[in-house]
Amino acid sequence: MTIGVQHLMLEVERVRDAFQQAVFQAADLQAAMATVAADCTLVQLPVGTGATGIDGLRRYLDEDLLPHLPADLSFCRVSRTVDRWRVVDETSIAFTHDRELPWLLPRVPATQRRAEVLAISVVSVRRSRITALRTLWDHATLLTQLRLDASDLPPTIRIRTSSAEPSARC
Repeated sequence: MTIGVQHLMLEVERVRDAFQQAVFQAADLQAAMATVAADCTLVQLPVGTGATGIDGLRRYLDEDLLPHLPADLSFCRVSRTVDRWRVVDETSIAFTHDRELPWLLPRVPATQRRAEVLAISVVSVRRSRITALRTLWDHATLLTQLRLDASDLPPTIRIRTSSAEPSARC
């Protein structure tokens, strides 16, 4: 592996970690937006919440995610794989379901129960900007720990876009 490839891989990690820190530690919308490309797509699976495009992503973060983060949200990385264009993290995420989480459990009232689940995120980076962020949550375990049934969840949510049309990429 060349030094140039090593630098690309470090940059991919740096950009991904800057977004994670801006959103989940600092709750800083502007810092988060500084790390994404204009055509960025963010999706939380399997519920299908997220956004595409800079305006859709700004609205999603500002309205659906940042004001609705659990007070005791914590992350513990289990593994990380990096190449020149993407980083894949397996993370154990723990929190108390102390509020509605429109980004993860839309329209499900707080249960006040504790959950610890695995999530796999794939972040793609181009020219030091995030172009795609997909996170697959272990919803079966999450629902079991919160004592919820899949029927408690609403049907699939439409991804927010910069325009009025649903995203063709999703």
